[in-house]
Amino acid sequence: MKLSARNQLVGVITAVKKGAVNAEIDLKLAGGAEVSAVITLASAQKLGLKEGKKATAIIKANEVMVGTGKSLKLSARNVIAATVKEVVAGAVNAEITLTSGKTEIVSVITLESAKKLGLKAGKEAFAVIKASNVIIGV
Repeated sequence: MKLSARNQLVGVITAVKKGAVNAEIDLKLAGGAEVSAVITLASAQKLGLKEGKKATAIIKANEVMVGTGKSLKLSARNVIAATVKEVVAGAVNAEITLTSGKTEIVSVITLESAKKLGLKAGKEAFAVIKASNVIIGV
């Protein structure tokens, strides 16, 4: 299956925490970054998710927020330290490519926000992703 989602991050499941309705899946990516997803317990069971299993975190680019500064304290579960690799400016939006180790994460934010954050190649930034916006595939 081919997907339109720009971020298809391959890793290994490090933890599956089961609740009554949902499950939290922790995934260690090839580049060392970690991503958490919250999915339904039924989906986790259907996919056979367990520690050590290879899986892919799928995240649409518009679900990735970008932050800058020394540290961010947010309720979003995934705050990944990264470096801006590239900024492609459009008329309204900007496509930001971030790197964290060997992992690339693409974000689409407003051009105005990209300008306010001073995003340019080489700048340190954070990819911010709510765990509920991460889809898990196997």
